[in-house]
Amino acid sequence: MPSEPRPDDRAASASEPRPDDRVASVFRFATELVAWVATPWALASSSVPLAVLSVIVLIGLPTLFSTPGDKRHVIVAVPGFVTILLVALQVVAAVAAAWVAWHAFAAALVSVLAVVTVVMELPRWRWLLSH
Repeated sequence: MPSEPRPDDRAASASEPRPDDRVASVFRFATELVAWVATPWALASSSVPLAVLSVIVLIGLPTLFSTPGDKRHVIVAVPGFVTILLVALQVVAAVAAAWVAWHAFAAALVSVLAVVTVVMELPRWRWLLSH
């Protein structure tokens, strides 16, 4: 007698609702804003075209690529780990550019913001990894 197939753990976790990340999204957006301002600021003295390109990349990639269920409008669907990598890109850009472009006190505040953002993003990232 054949045994009944067990549901795949991944399929079971895929049906879990997206975690409420309204507070985390405030920190994520603040970090994105810092990245959008600090990165071209840090690059402008070396190359204005590179500074402009950095803004296009930092704003354009997350707008174009998203995980279904994470945003209302998905232009190009990608797996969750790609969305996580895009957020990580924003966080790293914000911190690195702040240390290059701004006073150490401001850069330290950005670093704290980045750490808080990553910690608050963890439930969403767990959910994204299941998608």
